[in-house]
Amino acid sequence: MTTIKAAVCHEFGQPLVVEDVTLRAPQMGEIEVTLDAVAICHSDISFAEGGWGGSLPAVYGHEAAGRISGVGGGVTGLAEGDAVVVTLIRACGACPTCSEGKPVICSTPYDGDKGPLTTTDGGKLHQAMACGAFAEKVVVDQSQVVKISDDIPKEAASLIACGVITGVGAVVNAAQIRAGQDVVVIGAGGVGLNAIQGARIAGARRIVAVDMSEEKLEIAKEFGATDGVLATEKKPFVKAMRAMGRGADAVIVTVGAIPAYDEAPRYLAPGGKVIMVGMPHSGAKSTYEPVVLAAIGQGMQGSKMGDVVIKRDIPWMVDLYKQGRLKLDELISGRWTLDQINEAIADTKTGSAKRNVILFDRN
Repeated sequence: MTTIKAAVCHEFGQPLVVEDVTLRAPQMGEIEVTLDAVAICHSDISFAEGGWGGSLPAVYGHEAAGRISGVGGGVTGLAEGDAVVVTLIRACGACPTCSEGKPVICSTPYDGDKGPLTTTDGGKLHQAMACGAFAEKVVVDQSQVVKISDDIPKEAASLIACGVITGVGAVVNAAQIRAGQDVVVIGAGGVGLNAIQGARIAGARRIVAVDMSEEKLEIAKEFGATDGVLATEKKPFVKAMRAMGRGADAVIVTVGAIPAYDEAPRYLAPGGKVIMVGMPHSGAKSTYEPVVLAAIGQGMQGSKMGDVVIKRDIPWMVDLYKQGRLKLDELISGRWTLDQINEAIADTKTGSAKRNVILFDRN
């Protein structure tokens, strides 16, 4: 057993507490990763606010990168010292969804209450999202990591673990955008900017960013948006259609705001589809007219974690980054220490940050 520092949520809606916790050694099929960086995702914040319920006390955090510092039995292809990206995608490889090539929705359950974390007195400590990466170290299943080269900064690599694969994957894997098609991305935050990058990489003709902030619309253009529309306009979908000359082949909703979901189908061309990425709090409901979707062949489709296969898609994205075709460094808004995590979360909640990253001092 190892004692490490972690940011623990003891009560929903209250500040996280940085304290000592206990991490057990990796067991069969598991690895221990000493983290260099973990980014703050809005999903972590929603969990900590109680938006989706869950077990407490808990350690959140799921966008991480570091080096393997321990290996359990049965692990193949990974060794101590390897640099890795750590994701929340824990896949058994044998259930029906894994067998169909959909590891992000693996149907084998995982109980974070019985994971590798405990309080220092041996009490329950929930490993949220099978990661618990707001901590100096994690123990995760070998299926959750991808080996990367040593020359990639860990702070940039950590972003790939969720925000990048979710945004790029929503366009490439879920929407299956082809060259020459048109895309609307609602929300120009961390995931939205990566959806814009995905559309650019896929060869989209027009990429229209929709957001509440003029500043974020300008940033969206730096990442590949061809046009920007303020969501505060009376009928933003009309302006978006004018920019495209038609409706969109895909609308990627990257925010968990119900008004965004209500309006999303109105941006579509006949045959187009809404890709639902942003996650509202449990119980929130959206409304739309199914007769319209049925009459002109439109659709709505959920996309979790960009429908990625991490051992296929992460190496591809890393290579794009090394070529200069995928922006990662530019996504980082601020760098913080673990002791500053509540300040970093507060900054993220203002909506102005692209991604805040917690860095761990290894000196």
